[in-house]
Amino acid sequence: MTELRPLGRSGLETPRLVLGGNVFGWTACGEEAFRVLDRFVDAGGTMVDTADVYSAWVPGHHGGESETLIGEWLRRRGTREGVLIASKVGMLHRHGGGRLEPWRIEKAAEASLKRLGVETIDLYYAHQDDPETPMEQVIEAFDRLVRAGKVRALGASNFTAERLGQALSLSREMGMSRYEVLQNEFHLLERGKLEGELQRLCLAEQIGVLPFYGLASGYLTGKYRSQSDYGKSVRGDRMAKYVEGRGPEILAVLDDIAAQTRASPAQIALAWVAAQPAVAAPIASARTLEQLEELIGAMELDLTPGQLAQLDEVSVGSG
Repeated sequence: MTELRPLGRSGLETPRLVLGGNVFGWTACGEEAFRVLDRFVDAGGTMVDTADVYSAWVPGHHGGESETLIGEWLRRRGTREGVLIASKVGMLHRHGGGRLEPWRIEKAAEASLKRLGVETIDLYYAHQDDPETPMEQVIEAFDRLVRAGKVRALGASNFTAERLGQALSLSREMGMSRYEVLQNEFHLLERGKLEGELQRLCLAEQIGVLPFYGLASGYLTGKYRSQSDYGKSVRGDRMAKYVEGRGPEILAVLDDIAAQTRASPAQIALAWVAAQPAVAAPIASARTLEQLEELIGAMELDLTPGQLAQLDEVSVGSG
């Protein structure tokens, strides 16, 4: 039976994998995307993670393409049973946004609900912190969405320990809904954006962590071994910092553990993330069914203490 992990005190749970929706409406479209989503749920997955900004970085796109595709999939499916939808507001992009002013939060939430074709978003994030808007106003705006039944639980993404701690304290003082989930970058090549004070805060406050870039934009799959591999995907231009840095050492350990377990480097990298304190599940995306099948294998993979220690040692200090 698939293990379910709590998302803070929200009452929501997830297996050890959340499906990233950043590729939907971009590099995964139409029937292939629908097949990926269907298979994820059939395999025991529950949460699909998207955002209003996906995929505004693509020429001709304005944001909302991912939510629109997921909404169409939900309509075709005919039921939301077994599916949790997470979305976000407040990421700066070339078409605007980037602030958490109350009117923006309300307007963005209504637009996301319409694109998704749902009455409630299960998990709604502040996509990034907004130091220019008084935090009390942000908390009040999100709390109104929860009280109105438009959002079930709240999350914070790309927050520091100091700012998350302030938000949690204010929510408590104001008697309003708090952030139950943190979504920051965290993987074998970037540990500094979670570990330390922020991770300790999440443990103390029972905040569930759903890290993004669990595969370091695909580097930890092992398909980018040299400069000649950069052309293998639209994310290839991000690989140089890993290929020329600690990446090859970490891949060597992943290869070694793969030989021991018959699991793939990607599965091992995601299993390591899932095994870290405060982490509920890593987020990873798949363009194709083949890629998804590999990700699904990570949901049930348990690494030994020795294998976890090997990965800890080779990646220590990353980020």
